Amino acid sequence: MLKPSPAVPRTYSKRYLTWALALLVVVYTCNFIDRTILSILQQPIKEELRLSDAQLGLLGGFAFAALYAVLGVPIARLAETKSRRNIITASLVVWSAMTALCGLAGSYPMLFALRVGVGVGEAGAGPSTQSLLADYFPRERRATALSIYSMGIPIGILFGAVLGGLIAQKFGWRAAFFAVGLPGLGLAVLTQTTLKEPARGHSETPAARLAAQFAPAPSFWAVLRLLGSKPAFLHMAAGASLASFATYAIGAFGGVFFIRNFHFSLTQAGLALGLITGLSGGIGTLAGGLVTDAAAKHDPRWYVWVPGLGQLIAAPLVALGYMAHSWRMAVGLLIIPPLVQASYLGPSFGIMHNMTPPRMRATATALLFLIINLIGLGLGPTLVGLASDLYAAAHFHTLPHAVGTFARLCPGGRPRPGLAVELTRACQTSSAYGVRWALVTCTGFFLWAALHYGLAARTLRQDMAPP
Repeated sequence: MLKPSPAVPRTYSKRYLTWALALLVVVYTCNFIDRTILSILQQPIKEELRLSDAQLGLLGGFAFAALYAVLGVPIARLAETKSRRNIITASLVVWSAMTALCGLAGSYPMLFALRVGVGVGEAGAGPSTQSLLADYFPRERRATALSIYSMGIPIGILFGAVLGGLIAQKFGWRAAFFAVGLPGLGLAVLTQTTLKEPARGHSETPAARLAAQFAPAPSFWAVLRLLGSKPAFLHMAAGASLASFATYAIGAFGGVFFIRNFHFSLTQAGLALGLITGLSGGIGTLAGGLVTDAAAKHDPRWYVWVPGLGQLIAAPLVALGYMAHSWRMAVGLLIIPPLVQASYLGPSFGIMHNMTPPRMRATATALLFLIINLIGLGLGPTLVGLASDLYAAAHFHTLPHAVGTFARLCPGGRPRPGLAVELTRACQTSSAYGVRWALVTCTGFFLWAALHYGLAARTLRQDMAPP
């Protein structure tokens, strides 16, 4: 477990640091359960509300990301001077309540508005939490700390997929939203009463610590200028955004792939998605921080080499997995890539924190989240959902019995009542084909991400010099 740096006065015990990190992991897990629960519920929501894949993509992507990414910046500015603990608690209350209310949605516009509300609530948590962690742990251990914290992503996906599938299978998709949203309100009380606010720059050198505590917070434009002057940051941000594009798209439609192509139940799809993204992704996330912190002692460029290699290795395996025509082969192939692909999370944020002084870190985190979430979360599910509809429509017209348009005969991907058996089968086959090839296509973004991580290595050593 992480230990406080001997160079920094030990104002927090090892036990407390362990507790604080564990609590923040649980909060982030709750964050991702509420954020990604929609992915395993998409098929029953699609069928009840008669939605297209493009509309589902908007729910899982743009609806959440629009205000989540933008509001993160002004809230992060507050976190530079105000209590980060209070901001985290308030955010947790809002997103948990909005998630639970999704279970009451009776129409697409209402569900869309509530998903926007979830994004508004979650906007304040990430920058504030990462700023806290950077003050708790010194620069040489931040990638590991942030990788442990980032395990909230795969753990949240695992619990969201498995529990969401089980609850929805037995009680319906609305009950699943209630079940995952309401516990966050109790977690908010625990966060507010046990989490401590560290002094700004607590883990820095004495001089940097004094500057962080007594100097005013730099302006937003100063943060923007600093990050913009570092080519390694710009390439790393591009790489993380492109990796997130494919990751969020796969997370949004991975369960749908198994339901349509292999006729999985919601429970089976949740287990498959949880195993692939949750378990395997969790191992990859943790390993990414541990490996890069160890390797970077010899050469800091490993902070981008490890994530870049991970994306490069993952791309062909993911593509082969979604092209497989046996569910056993698909799961067998898809469970491997997250072991290396998820390695980008901790190192990417570690690089950013090591490039910025303490009073800039919440704002810098919000800016990185803005880039990653607008491209990755906002566009990934949205564009892949649109691609799925286009692939499905194109495939529908190649079938011998398909007379008419896919959108008219198969609204929401389901055949209209009373269609002939051949047309019913054509609707189902085309919907399965569409999601399969949309997911295969998006794996090219892993290769694009690897290119940017490689380019970041060229200036990383000078750009990571202590500010």
